[in-house]
Amino acid sequence: MTGLFRTPVPETPVTIEPVQKTAPGLILGILVVAMLALYFGRDILLPLALAILLSFVLAPLALRLRRLRLGRVPSTVLSVMLAFSILLGIGKVVADQVVDLANNLQHYEFNILMKIRSLKQASSGEGIMDRATSIVRDITEELKSEDPSAQPAVPPPPRQQAGAGRGAPAAPAAQLPANGPEPVPVVIQQPQASPVELLRDLGGPVAAVLAQAGITVVFLIFIMLQREDLRDRVIRLAGTGDLRRTTEALNDAAKRVSRYLLMQLIVNVTYGLPIGIGLWLIGIPNPLLWGMLSTVLRFIPFLGPVIAAIFPIVLSFAVEPGWTLPLLTVALFLVVELISNNVVEPWLYGSSTGLSPLAIIVAAIFWTTLWGPVGLLLATPLTVCLVVLGRHVPQLRFIDVMLGDAPPLPAEARVYQRLLAADVIEAREVIETACEDCPTIQVYDEILLAGLKLAEQDRRRGALSRQVQHAVAEGALQVIDELAEEPAADLRGPSVLCIAARNELDRAAAAMLAQALAERGLLGEVLPCESVAPRAISALPRSGVSAICLSYLDPQASVHARRLARRLRGHYGASVPILVGFWGAQSDPALADDARRVLAADGWVSTLAEAVEWLVPRVVGDEPAEPHREAS
Repeated sequence: MTGLFRTPVPETPVTIEPVQKTAPGLILGILVVAMLALYFGRDILLPLALAILLSFVLAPLALRLRRLRLGRVPSTVLSVMLAFSILLGIGKVVADQVVDLANNLQHYEFNILMKIRSLKQASSGEGIMDRATSIVRDITEELKSEDPSAQPAVPPPPRQQAGAGRGAPAAPAAQLPANGPEPVPVVIQQPQASPVELLRDLGGPVAAVLAQAGITVVFLIFIMLQREDLRDRVIRLAGTGDLRRTTEALNDAAKRVSRYLLMQLIVNVTYGLPIGIGLWLIGIPNPLLWGMLSTVLRFIPFLGPVIAAIFPIVLSFAVEPGWTLPLLTVALFLVVELISNNVVEPWLYGSSTGLSPLAIIVAAIFWTTLWGPVGLLLATPLTVCLVVLGRHVPQLRFIDVMLGDAPPLPAEARVYQRLLAADVIEAREVIETACEDCPTIQVYDEILLAGLKLAEQDRRRGALSRQVQHAVAEGALQVIDELAEEPAADLRGPSVLCIAARNELDRAAAAMLAQALAERGLLGEVLPCESVAPRAISALPRSGVSAICLSYLDPQASVHARRLARRLRGHYGASVPILVGFWGAQSDPALADDARRVLAADGWVSTLAEAVEWLVPRVVGDEPAEPHREAS
């Protein structure tokens, strides 16, 4: 009975893995250099980023063409030509629609004027806008007016000319305008631009766009031709000492970006197609243009759908003099947006991109600042690559923590943190979010009990005062009461004593066991640790007790458990089974096989579910054929 007491029950502590620590100055220097390189090298880096993302999309098509024995070069060239042909076709359709819209805008002038007049009209008297303007004007004049009680100023007498007699009339003053001389308008006229200047002003931006497109095509072709070679070079740069991690990082990045681009394209098409058809049915001009615009702009996070909806809504005001068409247009966009967000996206997106909503907004602002509108389109895919990099490279783990969608803390740590902050409501919300459809006893074992083990670890380190320990235990008891599936019934009959072995945290764990027993129709009575003290144990009732369970959050308390179990055995005798719960501890085969001798108990368990399975047959009188963690 000796050696096992010196060997504590092993446990798996709930730990929070720290982020890889790096010197703050080094991180700041790297970030500054990277941002400067991205900004000043955007003329080269932007086409390169576009080419890499397009290679993710076109790689599956090129591989399928290669399987048809077309060869590497023809498959790559054909894939790139097909992609850019589609883009040029879409651009041609959009340009034609824009020209047609510009030619028809002059026909909508009358409807716009009618709507402005309808706003001014009222059922009787002056219109709403006129009355509002009149009220504002009256208030402004009243504020500018002088005090009515003040006496009006008397103008001074006119001066007489020198040498004139007293009775001589004054000479007439010069007739000048009241406000001085009339201002002369100045008009600045620019000289007419020469053909060379027009060509430079118009052709410069077009040439820049064509140059960027050409560089992108060249990069894309070479990336797809040298795909395997580039992958091996990245692995060599990352270090061949850990091929598994590098390969996983590359595969994860390629999979996430490819899935995001493909699913986003499908979602955008399923959004733009109903918009175009709906606008055509209700009579908005150029529905093909607005459908394509909605498809493309939806690649922009959050703002894209709003921008796409503004143009058709504004145009609906000019198409007809009434108000029915604008209302139908707004309703169309609202309905399609709700269906896309709540039905199509959850159905098509098997899993998220791995970014938090805040990270998407920050990424959009960051990349737009560096690279302009094209950076806004590339914001999400580029940030996905950075998050994947941070997930697999320990030195860049902070990127995944800051931008990833995974919770920064496990659920049990968040529950414990909320209990420390005395925020019981949010602690319950964390539990309900983490285990929405789980049974109550599973919620206790996996989250709340694990959170109390964190508190027990802090208590053993001396980092938890008695006052804070009491507050955490009381908060846990409130959460237990609120998580109960139904109000506790008036249970009668023999009870199971759920005894807190050492402190208030053990008492909260014992309360979970009592609640779990109540759901099975058994009466569990929670007792504090003071009730089993040597001078107080004689006050415990000897009758009406069917079983006893000692609750320990400290798995190294085997000596204390043996002493307490012997004390209870002396009070109740051998007829009442005694169970020891070392919550969250791993199995110890030696202790389980000799629990009677080592712990002076009939068995021990590590989870509440095991405790319920152990106690229920003994309370109802139907013991299992194979004892659970008992002495043979």
